[in-house]
Amino acid sequence: MLINIHAAKCIGIDAVPVTVEVDISRGLGIHLVGLADVAVKESLLRTVTALQSSGFHVPGKKIVINLAPADMHKSGSGYDLPIALGIIAASGQRVMPMLGGYLVMGELGLDGSLRDIPGAIPMVELAVKTGLKGCILPLRSAREASDYKDFGIYAADTLEDAVRILSEDDADDLLVWNRLGEESCRDGDNPCDRLSSDMMDFSEIVGQEQAKRGMEIAAAGGHNIIMIGSPGSGKSSLAKALPGILPPMDVEESLVTSKIYSVAGAGRQGTGLMRRRPFRAPHYSASLVSLIGGGSGQNILPGEVSLAHNGVLFIDEIAQMPKSVLEALRAPLEDRKVTVSRLKAKVEYPASFMLVAASNPCPCGYYGEGDRCRCTVGQQLSYMGRLSGPMMDRIDVQLWLRCVPAGKLVNPPEAESSAKVAERVILARRAQKERFAGSGINVNAEMTGKQIRQLCPLDGPCRSLMEKITGRMGLSARAFTRVVKLARTIADLQWAAEVQRAEGRHPPDRPGPILPRHLAEAAGFRFLDKMDY
Repeated sequence: MLINIHAAKCIGIDAVPVTVEVDISRGLGIHLVGLADVAVKESLLRTVTALQSSGFHVPGKKIVINLAPADMHKSGSGYDLPIALGIIAASGQRVMPMLGGYLVMGELGLDGSLRDIPGAIPMVELAVKTGLKGCILPLRSAREASDYKDFGIYAADTLEDAVRILSEDDADDLLVWNRLGEESCRDGDNPCDRLSSDMMDFSEIVGQEQAKRGMEIAAAGGHNIIMIGSPGSGKSSLAKALPGILPPMDVEESLVTSKIYSVAGAGRQGTGLMRRRPFRAPHYSASLVSLIGGGSGQNILPGEVSLAHNGVLFIDEIAQMPKSVLEALRAPLEDRKVTVSRLKAKVEYPASFMLVAASNPCPCGYYGEGDRCRCTVGQQLSYMGRLSGPMMDRIDVQLWLRCVPAGKLVNPPEAESSAKVAERVILARRAQKERFAGSGINVNAEMTGKQIRQLCPLDGPCRSLMEKITGRMGLSARAFTRVVKLARTIADLQWAAEVQRAEGRHPPDRPGPILPRHLAEAAGFRFLDKMDY
């Protein structure tokens, strides 16, 4: 008897259908075909033991299991459950009339229990698109996709639970929404959404008003930023405060980011889609593969640049990073995606993130702080020379942080809180979302050259000023467009500040045009282009 069960395989952040075919006929032995890797082949022994532990038996006949399509490599342990259900149905031990209407995935333990698998969100999305009735997944995996309210997602703990769902009409108690209060996440949130305990508030950071202004502009427009300064000047604190002023993700951004984490196996403890923007902080010694992504064969996993999609990638001491790894960031920063190619596979992951970098200005860290620096001119040039021109060209906001004066440390002035700054950032982002509606982008930093010409026209005084700035600073074409993008964000923030101060008066309906003062402030954030270091 031939049985077909719907399963799936993740390629990038999307799932493709896999059909598990089980046939039992005269003969002996269990045969698994369909380009399965070692983990899938080992599933046979797990499956047989799990069947026996759950009260089922393995018929003493010839069992052929085919994973179709046969020309696509299958990997992982998620095929345990569909294989077990196929053997049960093909041998007639249980009648499961709804077997063909559900996508089934899960790893089996030897006692018949189910363990979670990566890629639950893309698999549920595939099941919705192909018109299936629902999905049967392990509990923790099912909880990742619990935001699909109009689709039947069942959370099974054991093989017997899966059999029950497919055999009976009344298994509503196993729907994932009826099980969200179980286990650790009783408040129904995603751990990735929780604020980090070491996250700073802008009001806690003494001084550095210009740096705070730069961080606000970068957050409002999704711009890349680098902070250069001596030890203890507040670089890491400002970076840790950044998540507190970023707006939550919208539904589309949340779905794509959650799919990346689901495929990477990093979202298994969560419930529903991620809402807070990710903040990734790899060490500067991170390898190229861990940063960009990689793997063997078709099992290519996302790296840090993709896990930071729609969020922040913070690299402290960026000048210490190996040059080959640092230069590999150039393509994702420009294209906002990363393509990992192997001999038999090519996978593309989204990678639209804010790069927040920090560095000391020299090996000892005290260049520019009076006579404290003990480095030679050659050492200073060599240290900052690790940050190449093409890399710096892609960074919109460049900040130099000085040590905070003693007077401010002893008697710190009252500073604006992150909540106040976040209000302006959210208003600016809202204006950008309306501006770019239907274009596939969300923030000013993602604008193309054509969109800059259409949406950021410069009048006569602005063109004259940009001509002078470009000539004096020797800006490249890329740096020129980034100054205009940054000026557009500054104009959006000015409108947001006016709305914030309105207090009953009628605020302006929309952000105004780019003015010369916006361009001048934007150009002032590119000190490395004019600095004779």
